[in-house]
Amino acid sequence: MASASKGAKAKAGAVRFAPAPPADAAPGHVRFDEKLRDSAVAVTQEKDGSFLVKVGFLKISHRYEITFALPALPRLGRAVCAAPLPNPNLRVTRIAPAPQGYSVQCEYMAHREGVLKEEMLLVSETRDGACVKVVVQARVMDRHHGTPMLLDGVRCVGAELEYDSEQSDWHGFD
Repeated sequence: MASASKGAKAKAGAVRFAPAPPADAAPGHVRFDEKLRDSAVAVTQEKDGSFLVKVGFLKISHRYEITFALPALPRLGRAVCAAPLPNPNLRVTRIAPAPQGYSVQCEYMAHREGVLKEEMLLVSETRDGACVKVVVQARVMDRHHGTPMLLDGVRCVGAELEYDSEQSDWHGFD
């Protein structure tokens, strides 16, 4: 037998195996830690007081209804509406008081691929100048990457027809 060459070092370390699955788990069944599974729209308050609403993956050229909750904002009061901003891709359809704040429903058109951010402004109906900015962030996939699993609070309400010249039977005049 040949001896180890000079300079070779034994590697120290340990191999760790995952704990055994619970007895009630089906064979081949994958279990995810609940802390890793974010299945709902995430709403976080930014340092400037605005809110970031992460709605997950969406598909290009599809229209979605997005519902999320905002916490109570004393400066706005209970009567809140959306400021009329000219945004063809995001439209607030309903704002209602909820036990811990507001329930906001909007319609969003995934118009371009990539990470998109669309803004809305919620204003108080009773207090002059009181408002809060809400940014809706989506990761929009192209049409060739399948169908995304939608988060709780996101519902597809339709797809826009997209012209594809490769699938057209019309070839013009001969």
